[in-house]
Parts: sequence; structure tokens; C-alpha cells
Amino acid sequence: MVVSKKKVFAEIRSYFGLTIGLFLYVFSWVAFLIPNQIVGGGVTGLATVIHFVSDKTIPISYSFFLMNIILLVVGFWILGRSFGIKTVYGVVISFILLAILPEPEFITRSFGEGDKLICAIIGGIMSGFGIAITFQNGGSAGGTDIIAMIVNKYKNMSPGKVYLYTDLLIIGSSFFINWDFRTIVYGYVTMGVFSYSVDLLLSGSKQSVQIFIISPKYQEIADRINAEANRGVTALRSIGWYSQSESMILIVMTRKRDMKIIHQIVHQIDRDAFISESNVMGVYGRGFDTMKGI
Repeated sequence: MVVSKKKVFAEIRSYFGLTIGLFLYVFSWVAFLIPNQIVGGGVTGLATVIHFVSDKTIPISYSFFLMNIILLVVGFWILGRSFGIKTVYGVVISFILLAILPEPEFITRSFGEGDKLICAIIGGIMSGFGIAITFQNGGSAGGTDIIAMIVNKYKNMSPGKVYLYTDLLIIGSSFFINWDFRTIVYGYVTMGVFSYSVDLLLSGSKQSVQIFIISPKYQEIADRINAEANRGVTALRSIGWYSQSESMILIVMTRKRDMKIIHQIVHQIDRDAFISESNVMGVYGRGFDTMKGI
């Protein structure tokens, strides 16, 4: 079986993206969360609780790795081999980074005891973006990421919401680190920012747009959108009530990232074309999302 250079390059790029995302995720913990005893949820958060409750005798990386072994078995069984391979890679890389990345002293010096809230917010944003990049490349850092991807396979529920539901108990257990309710509050701040960041990056790239195009050159515009933007076009008969002239209204459903090419096509053919655009949610069908069981 011959593998094309394009597929090899795509796979290399995917693993490169995975590594970048995992580095951002682990760095956010090492630099902002762990030094401030902030628990942000997930298996990493549970490993952090174990680390501090055990008076730092159990390394976070070891607890993280052992708990993920169990979840990986579930991931292989439900989500398939391709998921498992990249998730194994993600768990191993996360384990290595947790074990070798030192706490950056310049960040510790920059943020004092009174800056825990800022560290919770920065850590949540950075870890959220890191996990979102990992998701976009078909992988995971393990832990509750596996739970989120399993739920997302069968339900139309955003990964961020899954994190919110599964991490409440883990963050609540951070109270036992220093018997201080403020630790829980910081953890919930991190969790909220993290969940929002994940949804912002993932949903932003998948957001759909509905476009109405009115032009006497509708046929040429529709043909080029089909051929160049690879999007379907629906044509509806219309009457301009002021002019009493018949024409066609083109309706195009597309991803937000594809709007530029459609704008270029319309502009090249008819600069006077009338265009109306609106963001839409819940677009299902070929080329968009798949309707999942409720």
C-alpha cells in the first residue's frame, strides 16, 4: 500500500499540533496552577490533589499516568483505534512534560500570593487553548478529555460543558489541600475560564453562516460557489416588489472560515450584488455536523 506524501505531511502536521497543544496545557499547570495550589479539574487536577494531600511524596506525573491507563482502556473500546493511538501519544507526552518541565522561576517571582486569581485565569485560558488545539488534531491529554470525547460522540454537547460537569467533584476535593474554601473558588474560576476557552476555539472554527445573495447574475455565482467553494446553493424564485421584476435568491450555508472565498466570487462577478449574512446554530447534514442521539 502506497502512502501519498500529502497524507504523510498531514499526519506529521497533526502530531506537531498535538505536541504544541499538550505543551501549552502542561506548561499552564507547571507555571500557574501547581505553584499556587490551584486545582483546575481533570485527572491532572486529581493528581495535584493527591500530590499535596500526600505532602508532596507522590509525584503528579505518576498519579496522572496511572489513572490514565484505566481511561485509555475505555477509550480504545468505545472510540476506536485511531483515537487510542493519538491519546496514548498525548498521555505519554503529557507525562514526560509533567516530569521534566521545571517551575519557571521568573513567573513565580512575578506573581505573588495575592495574584492567585490572575494565575487561575491565565492558567485556565492557556490550558483551555492547549486542549482545544489537541482536540482539533484528533488527540487528547487523557483524563476527562476521554470522557468528553465519548459523550460528544453520542450527544450534541460541547466539550466545555462536559468538563464543567465532571470536574465539580474533583475541584471540590481541593478543599483538603489546605482546608481553605478559597482554594475551591480559585479552582472553579480556572474551570470556568478553561471550559469557555475550549468552546471558544472549537466552536469558533465550526461556526456556520447563512448567506442570502440577490443578483441578476445568480446562475454564474451559484456555479462558481459549487465548483470553487464546494458548497451547495439553493435558489428561490423572488419578486422585487418595488421594481416588480422576477429574480432568484441564492441561499448558501457554509462555515465561517469559508466566507472569504464566497465574498471573492460574488465581488468578482457582480459588485452590486445584495448580500445578507447571519450566524446560525445547529446546522446538520452533509458537510456540517452529524445529528446525534439525544
